[in-house]
Amino acid sequence: MGSFPAILRSEWTKIRTVRSTVWTLVLVFLVTAALGALLSLLTKNNFADFRKNATTPFDATATSLSGIALGEIAMIVFGVLAIGNEYSSGMIRVSLAAVPQRGTLLTGKALVIGVLALLVSLLTAFVTFFLGQALLGDHRTTLGSPHVLRAVFGAAIFLTMLCLFSAGVTAMLHNQTLALGILVPFFFLLSPILSAVPKVKNVAHYFPDYAGRQMLTVFPEANTPYGWVGGFLVCGAWTLAALLGGAAVLKGRDA
Repeated sequence: MGSFPAILRSEWTKIRTVRSTVWTLVLVFLVTAALGALLSLLTKNNFADFRKNATTPFDATATSLSGIALGEIAMIVFGVLAIGNEYSSGMIRVSLAAVPQRGTLLTGKALVIGVLALLVSLLTAFVTFFLGQALLGDHRTTLGSPHVLRAVFGAAIFLTMLCLFSAGVTAMLHNQTLALGILVPFFFLLSPILSAVPKVKNVAHYFPDYAGRQMLTVFPEANTPYGWVGGFLVCGAWTLAALLGGAAVLKGRDA
């Protein structure tokens, strides 16, 4: 078995030499920044209409980071492809032959994927924030305002957790098409629908997407059962469970 640094180098090579994974990370940045800028500009130009009858403070930070709604899709796809490409190509057998200790292999994969996702997410969150604030004009805020810096970091951490959660699910399923077929409807259909149904919306409060979004808000939403710390813990628990599940399946099932 190769050393752990060698495993990390190998996983880094696998990701950077596959165009689909590289371009997916680029899309995380582009779609998040573009949508955030557009919504910030629309908010500035229609501020009176948007804030008519509003009873909560205006969250300039969340407005500039609202493009994360599209960035989530790209980050989910990156997490799925970073794990699933090896299964679709059959290269996972070569990886397991080189590193028979499957837990170590998945740990190396998760570490490389997580670091890349975090770096891209930090760049995306801060660039998107500054761009959005510039476009908000007189309605902007600054990193020095209460809770703003924490919210920007929270946005990056949320995207990173979402990526690792998707990677863990893909490791459990051993199939990137199936993983995408489950993850995308779960986050963008099931979760929003349940959130709108009064009798079950409390269940959706503990889904990873809802919990993660609490980390990037300066002013907590009304009727939310927890704040950003609770959101971090709930989203982190889902992420850890997915990675542990992926490790268990990888150890107990043939590639």
